[in-house]
Amino acid sequence: MNDENQVRIGLIGAGAIGSFHGASVARRLHGAKLAAICDPAPGAARRLADTLGCRTATSEVEAVIADPEIDAVIIAAPARFHSALAVEAARAGKAVFCEKPMALTLEEADQVISAARKARVALQVGFNRRYDKAWAEARRVIAAGELGTPQLLRSLTRDPELADPARVPPWAIFLETLIHDFDTLRFLNPGAEVVEVYAIADALVRPDFKSRGLRDTALVHLRFDNGAMACAEANFQAVYGYDVRGEVFGSRGMLTMGDVRTSSMTRFGAGGTGSDTVRLNVDLFHDAYTAQLAAFVETVRAGDNAVTDPAAPRGEDARAALAIALACIRSVEEGRPVRVEGAPGVAG
Repeated sequence: MNDENQVRIGLIGAGAIGSFHGASVARRLHGAKLAAICDPAPGAARRLADTLGCRTATSEVEAVIADPEIDAVIIAAPARFHSALAVEAARAGKAVFCEKPMALTLEEADQVISAARKARVALQVGFNRRYDKAWAEARRVIAAGELGTPQLLRSLTRDPELADPARVPPWAIFLETLIHDFDTLRFLNPGAEVVEVYAIADALVRPDFKSRGLRDTALVHLRFDNGAMACAEANFQAVYGYDVRGEVFGSRGMLTMGDVRTSSMTRFGAGGTGSDTVRLNVDLFHDAYTAQLAAFVETVRAGDNAVTDPAAPRGEDARAALAIALACIRSVEEGRPVRVEGAPGVAG
């Protein structure tokens, strides 16, 4: 680490979420410096670097990972590249912040976890809802026993628009969208693991793309090893705005989190009542996205070789959420409830 005790970060991926993370490092985080940006698309890294005042822009990922002056990387490339990039970065001695999903198979997830352990570098995954004020407070209440025993949980994600269905990877609704909800449900039921799922999914928004593998709507029932039951749902086109909510019902009451509205202000007029709604995920979870990177930076600055923040999603959390997502895919394909690999009583 440099003399100023700043964490020098290399950003891999200059797309929408990569650009937001880059701006967070460059403009919103103390103790961090955006040292390099990498993206294979011609000119993408340079354009973002010029906007953020970053000197180094390249299309060669090896140049970033091999740079001895870089302490950590943020991986915001497409999901299919996450695990390989994370393994390579860890082996090079870089702390790794990887966007979800960390991997697309359990074998890949194990490789990432193993590489980080062997290299003794921090590994954190981008499940940002853990850093939202409402979700974090709900976890505190539940962990303290104030809600009693969790019995019913619910988590949902609805995107505002399915603009380009041709670019949606197969099973993305589980692997890239609902994987957030699976992590959230585990986060809100501390110490418990999902043992079984029953999932249904279809192309209800764009049925003309179903033959190409698109599933834009899904509903999942989940059962935990502590007896709690949960429901997760997703849809790729909520015309009213970005909608992410959660609910936990326990023996002593209920908690709810999330609001599609930009504020609690409601307008009353001749045409009825209404509220403005959020259109972008980075607006809905702006502070949470920033807070998760702040926690990662502090871990690296402290010289920790493992993520010690109890709220931080680690490699093992990413693997557990992935196991649920993969079980959901099997459930849809086979039309039956499926046990989650690695869950208690399940060989994995």
